[in-house]
Amino acid sequence: MPPKANNQEGSSRNRFRNRVLAIVAQISKGATLTYGEVAKRAGKPQAARAVGSILHTNFDPAIPCHRVVRADGTLGGYNRGSREKKRLLLAEGVKIGSLPKHVV
Repeated sequence: MPPKANNQEGSSRNRFRNRVLAIVAQISKGATLTYGEVAKRAGKPQAARAVGSILHTNFDPAIPCHRVVRADGTLGGYNRGSREKKRLLLAEGVKIGSLPKHVV
């Protein structure tokens, strides 16, 4: 049986993952958040890369991962490919040159 600390750590990771997915699920069509902003809202402002890792493994279409972008205004990764991310954002009316747009 693993030590309790590992269970607590795993539980903490799951809670963070769930918070990230809940935050991303609330991003309105046509809006974006940065990975860092999602991390901040999820309670771990230094965890932008962890947010990216969480979103990379999410394939639930109810979670609009394509609406999360990099702080430098570039699109960042997407588990269905960067072309698809760009296509989806443009279809939603996001002006790619004006990213990020912090509106939920």
